[in-house]
Amino acid sequence: MEDIQNKLMPYICDANSAVQFKLVKSKEDLETDDGFFSPDMSHQIFGEKEQIFGFTDLKLRIYYSASSLQIHTKLLYGRKINPEQFDGVKADDIMKSVREVLPAKVIENVDDFSKKLDEESNFKPFGEIIYNYTRQQKGKSTKRNFEIYKADMTNPNFKEYHQRIESFILWFIDAACFIDSDDDKWDFYVVFEKCTEGGITSYSFVGYSTCYRFYAYPDKIRPRISQVLVLPPYQRQGHCTELITAIYQQYVPRAAVLDITAEDPSENFQRVRDFIDAKNCLKLPEFQDSKLGQKFSKEMRKAAQEKYKINRRQARRVYEILRLRITPESDDVAFTKYRLAVKSRLNEPMRNESLRKKSHLLPASLVPPKEERLLMLQREFETCLHEYKKVITRLDISA
Repeated sequence: MEDIQNKLMPYICDANSAVQFKLVKSKEDLETDDGFFSPDMSHQIFGEKEQIFGFTDLKLRIYYSASSLQIHTKLLYGRKINPEQFDGVKADDIMKSVREVLPAKVIENVDDFSKKLDEESNFKPFGEIIYNYTRQQKGKSTKRNFEIYKADMTNPNFKEYHQRIESFILWFIDAACFIDSDDDKWDFYVVFEKCTEGGITSYSFVGYSTCYRFYAYPDKIRPRISQVLVLPPYQRQGHCTELITAIYQQYVPRAAVLDITAEDPSENFQRVRDFIDAKNCLKLPEFQDSKLGQKFSKEMRKAAQEKYKINRRQARRVYEILRLRITPESDDVAFTKYRLAVKSRLNEPMRNESLRKKSHLLPASLVPPKEERLLMLQREFETCLHEYKKVITRLDISA
């Protein structure tokens, strides 16, 4: 048995290494081995172990045309397992698993895909341009230009384009799911890099976000930022910050918007959101240093909501970040007050559970003992401190 397992080991591949994506602009890009990027995860396609069985030296290359996101796949491997040699054990049907997350119209023939690349210069972004910005080109004096477009399903052919965008999310967003694109309450924000060369302008897909306009009683809406994706070749360049800023500019001025929320934000997204909200709140009188040493107030909550549509929970978080910014850890008295204030907020769910326990509304078994609660609180506080300091560092750099 052990001998068979040893013989099977070479046929087990790490899916995250085997799968490779590439944005291609020309036929020449199909021939080179540079420019590939790997998924962040693959358990939503290949299972929890993120493994593919049955091949050696496996490479599954998924090519996207940079503008229109037409898709072509290429499967490469050294050896494929022979079922006759291993009691009928077969290789995984990789393409069946991948086809389930890719749009129906995948271009199988490489020549047909190459012809599509010739048409890329005809591509125009969907919707209307709402925002633009630049980034310094690495090692050059010139700048790169980026534009953000707002679209919805009334834009002709955008539904099919969005399906191609969505084919990325299961590889890069944990617990992601495809949305009901027929619901007209969805807004879509798409980021493109705009390049002009030889008088020809082209657009390359950078990332996108979806927002859902929830109803808020009695006559308001509450936009919720849902999926946010920036592809790896463009990450750590500030594109997410620009994207969220553009979204805020769409909703903040509107009287009908109560506040803006986010759906299950990742750590990276939350950090960007914290930075933008904290930077905005620094402009408000209610968040100046003289006020931050005091308790979080109704005035702070109201100002954050009215000026920047920041909800109460996020406003409190921003307050804690900005208060930490002016509280030296070397000042034992000030930092102790800060620590107790944050822990008091973190303990609110526990405090409510304890009250329900005393009222016999919650089984005692669901409320942790006091010692365990204190340890949990300390860990939560340290996590907050770690994340807050990252935001503060960025605030100081941008000041």
